[in-house]
Amino acid sequence: MTTSEMGSRDEVAPQWRDRKRYLWLFGLVAPTALGLAAALVWICHRLGWQHVAPVWWWIGPLLVYVLLPTLDRLFGPDGQNPPEEAMRQLEHDRYYRYCVYAFIPFQLISLVFAAYLWTATDLSWLGIDGGLGLWSKIGVALSVGVMGGVGINTAHELGHKKDDLERWLSKITLAQTGYGHFYIEHNRGHHVRVATPEDPASARFGESFWSFLPRSVYGSLRSAWSLERTRLRRMDSGPWTPRNDVLNAWVMTVVLWGALAAIFGAGVLPFLLLQAVYGFSLLETVNYLEHYGLLRRRTESGRYERCTPEHSWNSDHIVTNIFLYHLQRHSDHHANPTRRYQTLRSMDGAPELPGGYASMITLAYFPPLWRRVMDHRVLAHYRGDITRVNIQPGKRDRVLARYAEAR
Repeated sequence: MTTSEMGSRDEVAPQWRDRKRYLWLFGLVAPTALGLAAALVWICHRLGWQHVAPVWWWIGPLLVYVLLPTLDRLFGPDGQNPPEEAMRQLEHDRYYRYCVYAFIPFQLISLVFAAYLWTATDLSWLGIDGGLGLWSKIGVALSVGVMGGVGINTAHELGHKKDDLERWLSKITLAQTGYGHFYIEHNRGHHVRVATPEDPASARFGESFWSFLPRSVYGSLRSAWSLERTRLRRMDSGPWTPRNDVLNAWVMTVVLWGALAAIFGAGVLPFLLLQAVYGFSLLETVNYLEHYGLLRRRTESGRYERCTPEHSWNSDHIVTNIFLYHLQRHSDHHANPTRRYQTLRSMDGAPELPGGYASMITLAYFPPLWRRVMDHRVLAHYRGDITRVNIQPGKRDRVLARYAEAR
């Protein structure tokens, strides 16, 4: 259903209450986590727990790999969908978009604070003699990388909107990780080719995350450049222009990183590189699990069938739902790309992951475990018909032989 079908603005608001309304503020956990870590480090030093204190610099990985999967298990499924009658009012409630906007200033402040921590030689105010050790520096970089990865999801929410301000905020959010081309590739590439062999961001059956990662990173970059060059060619312009949205997004990264290097010295560059690579690799892990093995069939005309809920893996665990602005309701997102996060719904007919995204990210790092958990679910989704699956080309003959015999 489209927004225009939701009734007039004059409709009486239904008696429905969004139980998650104020929980969305927990979306600010990621961009504020480094400040919390610094406070915990200070407290540990005050209590004489010097050996424990460095652990808190790893607060980002602890959040993704330990806390979120545990809380997803503890609190379980979300279970609340907004009714049709509430959709329009919910979509236009500006409170929800301010929750997303608030991510950005905290993100920038945390990035600057991390650059300071990485390069400082006197952190006595935290109870630390001299600067951070290598272990703590890596923890700071990965924690900020988590923030950058979640920031790509924030940029994803903003980049789908038609409002120019929100689109520019999307590119600003992507500047930290140098992934500005995602703004182009995701909207005009991935959403067109999703769940097809041509999409670099759709993982194939039998493809490990470690094979998918370079294919998606390079393929998405090349696709973004090609899409933007084609658009500009239609405007009788070459690609080397400020109107190129890939270039102007990358310029934001150059300006941001250049300013940090000017303030904190060249020693900050390894930090910036490490947090960026880790941040966009988290995004690619999520890409990997969202469409693994799913395939849109070609119609008699040779075109791919319309994308439907069955072409995206869903998960509806409430804690990760809050943390990632309902990204786990991925089927509804692909059906309604401009719909705001608060109105996304868990849809019937969508295949379900066995856990929340945070749990599945860890699983994706271990290909034998991933295949053990996911391959039979892909087969079950297609009622055992392996020919309907998006298979890794290099493994196609082997996979067909194995599962055709088993059928």
